[in-house]
Amino acid sequence: MARKPSPIETALERAIDPLANALKRSTRAPVAPTVAGKPGLAVSPLAVPFPDILPIGGCEMATARAGFYRHERDDLVVFHFPQGASCAGVFTRHRVGSAPVDWCKRHLGAEGGGVSVRALVVNAGCANAFSGKAGADAARRTASEVAKRFDCRQRDVMLASTGVIGVPLDDRKISARLPEVVEALDADAWARAGRAIMTTDTFPKGAFAETEIDGVPVRIAGIAKGSGMIAPDMATMLAFLVTDADIHPSVLQALLGLHVRTTFNSVTVDGDTSTNDTALLFATGTSGAPRIGRVGDRRLKAFSQALDAVMLDLAHQLVRDGEGARKFVRITVNGAASPASARKLAKSIAESPLVKTAFAGEDANWGRIVMAVGRADEPIDRTRLKVQFGPLVAAQDGLIAPTYDEAKMSAYMKKDELEVSVDVGVGRGSATIWTCDLTKQYVAINGDYRS
Repeated sequence: MARKPSPIETALERAIDPLANALKRSTRAPVAPTVAGKPGLAVSPLAVPFPDILPIGGCEMATARAGFYRHERDDLVVFHFPQGASCAGVFTRHRVGSAPVDWCKRHLGAEGGGVSVRALVVNAGCANAFSGKAGADAARRTASEVAKRFDCRQRDVMLASTGVIGVPLDDRKISARLPEVVEALDADAWARAGRAIMTTDTFPKGAFAETEIDGVPVRIAGIAKGSGMIAPDMATMLAFLVTDADIHPSVLQALLGLHVRTTFNSVTVDGDTSTNDTALLFATGTSGAPRIGRVGDRRLKAFSQALDAVMLDLAHQLVRDGEGARKFVRITVNGAASPASARKLAKSIAESPLVKTAFAGEDANWGRIVMAVGRADEPIDRTRLKVQFGPLVAAQDGLIAPTYDEAKMSAYMKKDELEVSVDVGVGRGSATIWTCDLTKQYVAINGDYRS
C-alpha cells in the first residue's frame, strides 16, 4: 500500500510544481508575436513592415476608439480633404451590398459626383450590411454629423464599414468621438489609420510611391484591410488611396477601374466575396502639378504606373495576411484561349481547397493542379499541358515530366513564397492570380469570429 505523503512533503510538492512548469515553459520555442488587442492571434509569418509614408498635401486623418470592439483598440478613422478634392470608387458586386457601399455608389454616380469630396469615415467592427432601413439611416446620420464638422454637404462625405454582417451601425458611437477626432487630425497618421481599420488582419497594410506629372513631383499613399472573405471581383477589403495630384474624378475613375482588375481583383484567399468591398481614390490637387482632365493625357503614364504599383503592393499584403496563411503563392496560366479564359483557369487553381491544402502540407501535388485546370470548363489541350513549381517541371506534354525529381520538389515547397505556372497549350492568353495556402488556423479564426 502506497505511503501517504506527510503535510511537509505535500507543501513542498505544491511549491515545486509551479517552478517546474515555469522552467518547462521557458525552454519552449519562442511564441510568435501576437496582435495587439487580439489575445492569441499571431502575426502572419508573411507580414511586411508598415512603410514610411510621407504626408500627402491636403490630407489629414485621425483615429479613435468608438467601441465597436469589446477589446481596447481604435476602430474609427476620419480623413479630411481640402475644398476641390476629387474622388473615385470601385465597389463590391455582391448582391447584398452594405449601407456605406450604397451611399458611396449613389453619390459618386450622381451628376457632379466625386467633385469636392471633403471627408471619409471608416469604422471597423460593424459592417452595417443586411441592416435594412436602420442601417441606411445610420449611414446618413453619420455623413450628416461629419458634414457639419467640415462645413460641407452630406454627399461630400464618403463612408466605409467592415465587421460583423447583420447588425445596424450604432452611429451614436461615431458622433460621440467626432470632437476628439477632428481635434486630432494629422497628416502623419497613416500607420494608426491602417491599424484602426483592421478586423481579422494581423498587421496594418500600407504602401507609398513618388512619381511626376509633367515634371512636378507627386505622391501616392494608401492603406488597406482584409485577410479573409477575399476573392477576385473585389473582396472583404477596404482600400483607401490618396494622391496630391490634381486629377478630374472621371480620370481617377478610369485609372482606378483599370488597375483594380490586375491588383485587388487578382487576389484570392478563400473564394468568398463580401458585402462591403470598397476601394476609394482621392486626389487633393495640392502638388502644383497641372490638372489632368482627360483619360488619354500622356502626362499620366508615370503616375498610372506608380498607382498600379501601390495598389499591387496592398493587394499582395492582403494575401500575405490571409487568415492562417503560411505560403504566398503566385499562380500564372499561359497558353490560354484568351486572357479571360486564363484568368478563370488561374482562379480555379487558386481557389481549390485541395490545391491550397497541398500548399499547406508542402506537397507538390501536381495532380491537384491538373484537376483544378480541368474543372474550370475552359479550352485546354491536355496533350500539351505543362505544370511547373518555380523552375521545376512537374508535368509536360500531358504526362509526368521525365526530369521530375520528388526530392527537389519537396525542397522547393518548403519556401514561404511559391510560384506555380501552367501552360494549357491552346493560345496566347495569360493571367496571374495571387493566393495563399489553407491551414487549420483558417478554420480556427473563422470558427471563433463572433465568439
